[in-house]
Amino acid sequence: AVPPRRRVEPHHLVARGGRWYLVAWDLDRDDWRIFRADRITPRAPTGPRFVPRELPGKDVAAFLTARFRGSDGSPDWPCRGEAVLHLPASAVFPHAGDGTVEELGPDRCRLTLGSWSWPSLAAAFCLFDTDVEVVGPPALREAFAALADRCARAAAGPAAL
Repeated sequence: AVPPRRRVEPHHLVARGGRWYLVAWDLDRDDWRIFRADRITPRAPTGPRFVPRELPGKDVAAFLTARFRGSDGSPDWPCRGEAVLHLPASAVFPHAGDGTVEELGPDRCRLTLGSWSWPSLAAAFCLFDTDVEVVGPPALREAFAALADRCARAAAGPAAL
């Protein structure tokens, strides 16, 4: 299938995760959009001249990060939570991504992470393969309970589903 033609006003070309992305104002959707540069076919002749629009927040890197997180422009994740991990901070830090790690002792640290949903946030904490003490918020604790139920059913086999 041929992808639809888009009419956009380009704003920035940004490198992220080994790819190039075009941040542009989509004239048909009346909103900012992000396009993978390797999927763009240039228009010939080029479109009409335009006055560049002001990007929300004025920081293109923060804008791109927010959009990849599923946000409408806020530079933060829609879901954020904290937990204490029974691991040294030095073991957690290399894998914390944009999370924050606070050392609480030689074998414990507090990790604050964000994600696009509570279940995915709970799963992200579980990737550390250690005991986890949920600090909050309550929505994260509820997501852990739902994830534990789902994992218990998976471990029980097909008859439990």
